[in-house]
Amino acid sequence: MEAPFHFPHQKSFYKGKVRDVYNIDDQYLVMIVSNRISAFDVVLPKPIPYKGQVLNQIAANFLAQTSDIVPNWVIDTPAPNVTIGKVCEPFRVEMVIRGYLAGSAWRAYKNGERTLCGVALPEGMIENQKFDTPIITPTTKAVVGHDEEISKEEIIARGIVSKSDYEQLEHYTQQVFQRGTEIAAKQGLLLVDTKYEFGKIGDTIYLIDEIHTPDSSRYFYADGFETRLKNNEPQKQLSKEFVREWLIDNNFMGKEGQTVPEMTDEIVQNISNRYIELYELILGKKFEKADTDDTEQKIRLSLEKLGLK
Repeated sequence: MEAPFHFPHQKSFYKGKVRDVYNIDDQYLVMIVSNRISAFDVVLPKPIPYKGQVLNQIAANFLAQTSDIVPNWVIDTPAPNVTIGKVCEPFRVEMVIRGYLAGSAWRAYKNGERTLCGVALPEGMIENQKFDTPIITPTTKAVVGHDEEISKEEIIARGIVSKSDYEQLEHYTQQVFQRGTEIAAKQGLLLVDTKYEFGKIGDTIYLIDEIHTPDSSRYFYADGFETRLKNNEPQKQLSKEFVREWLIDNNFMGKEGQTVPEMTDEIVQNISNRYIELYELILGKKFEKADTDDTEQKIRLSLEKLGLK
């Protein structure tokens, strides 16, 4: 696959659904968060202005605010939509943590399931109810096909992650989620659920990828939460769920034979505006639209500082 750029010591290029990733000398990753948008495992036909910047800057902010809990992969964010970081050997699990019974967990519960990934759930819970203690419901990182839910016991028994490493991942997951919850509370938000990915260099575990963005996390507005819960009303959400809802309303769920609805300029602008609104609500500061024309030059300068010319 043809890479948009070619950097010194570049080993490989990977174009994901929404990110372009360059491997530099098997030591560093240059991750460019594009404006592409995906839903239901499908990349939609039009990019969303500033989406890459929004996600990259939210993730960079939260990674910086949790680096005292667990080291992370970030070395530099040379451009608004770019992160340069360490190459880690990723663990083959995603650590999903849930503070509330929402989304797929609620759907499973409603269908009568009372054990999620080996975690026993009490009877009589209602949708969006807060758990006494956040629960971890990991999934395997599938090379092909969909990720699968799995229990801690099975992960250890199958040798996917060693017992000592897994317990460390659990600890980091709980601590980072607690920090994210505290930061969200200051913005009048509830961090409902999210996922973390970890990797390793030598014996050191690193937090990798993005964290606490609206693409990887679900937030509720704290204001009115209890009233809506009591009245069995849907919660006011802050996530990219609004994109999925627009697609569903237009009869698209990524199934065979379905066509992506027309993305008019107005729709694209509305989605862009919503992402900017998410940024401002989550971080509590004004979004500044940045020019990305000099992205390549900024990456090259950052790599030079790492001795890669």
